[in-house]
Amino acid sequence: MRGGVRKRGKNWYYYFTMGEVDGKKQIVERVVGSDKKEAEKALRVAISEYENTGLHFEPSTITLADFMDYWYKEYGEVNLKHNTLLAYERAIRLQIKPALGKYRLKSLTPAILQAFVNDLYREGYSKSSLEIFASIVNNALKHAVHPWGYIKENPMQYVIMPKYDVRKSTEKDLKILPADSLRRISEYLTEGHPLAIPFHLGLHTGLRVSEVCGLMWKHIDLDRGTLTVEQALIRERDEWVYGTTKTASSERQIQLGSSIVNILKKHRIWLIKNKLKYGVHYTETDHVCVKECGSIITPNVIKYNTNKMKDKLAIDFNFHSLRHTHATMLMENGAKVKDIQARLGHSRSAITIDTYSHLTQKMQNESVDIFEKAMRDLE
Repeated sequence: MRGGVRKRGKNWYYYFTMGEVDGKKQIVERVVGSDKKEAEKALRVAISEYENTGLHFEPSTITLADFMDYWYKEYGEVNLKHNTLLAYERAIRLQIKPALGKYRLKSLTPAILQAFVNDLYREGYSKSSLEIFASIVNNALKHAVHPWGYIKENPMQYVIMPKYDVRKSTEKDLKILPADSLRRISEYLTEGHPLAIPFHLGLHTGLRVSEVCGLMWKHIDLDRGTLTVEQALIRERDEWVYGTTKTASSERQIQLGSSIVNILKKHRIWLIKNKLKYGVHYTETDHVCVKECGSIITPNVIKYNTNKMKDKLAIDFNFHSLRHTHATMLMENGAKVKDIQARLGHSRSAITIDTYSHLTQKMQNESVDIFEKAMRDLE
């Protein structure tokens, strides 16, 4: 293996060739500093580590910023779902690199990582956000230990997560809509309103906004009364693309009630009329949620129209409120937690129970009352 050192300006660099790819030599070059001997020493270390590990960076000198990029590409891009990748990229860029990027991978200590976590806690990040940031760092460092063998142990394993005040969710927190608000919204959303069909789908099925926007007619069987969730419409840079659902359990088939089936049948007739009305100017698509001219309704369109309607009707809610309202109505009317979990696409029943803890506590109290009544009947 050939290599050497050279000076450019005030700094010394080392370089070496790694071999040929497509007939072209691959050369690695790194800046070291102002000392020639240091550059020569760094060259020997780099060549030794490349020959032993096959890496074009040196595990002994790589910063966490560079390692996170490496982990993201070599692990994340081939193992993580699209939506997760976008969230990870944002967290790495905005939270992890600014705080930890300057440290060398091998110099990271539990104290440094504990300070990172504590600082985010003091800045007011939520428990779930903090857990995501810590999980990304922990996952990356786990791979640095095994199978990659860049460090001997994961310093993140010794970090203690800050304690948050545990407060049960309430109907106000979840913005659950009462019957009167639902009636007012339904009356406001006349046929053709961009929010009408998304609203009814959200209320009747509990779908997430990205799932509603990604829904196509091929996913709906009006005769059998079923709806299959298998994709989501998500934003990637400057365009809307179809991504996978949030988790494996989010891919699901749910039953439709007769009321939403009738709404969708009327909607389909409305689409046919619009196609005849606009002719060649109509946008052909299989999407369920479209505007009068056929163009698709995106999450941004829903957000804009939701805010307009919220101000007009003076009702405090967002689109996700429909998901919570749907689950609440099911739970209050005796649906089993396991069935609600499957309908919402939660990966674990614990998520359903934690989210609607105010209702599960109410149900527990009612169960006690039922038992007490049964005991009194025995007397």
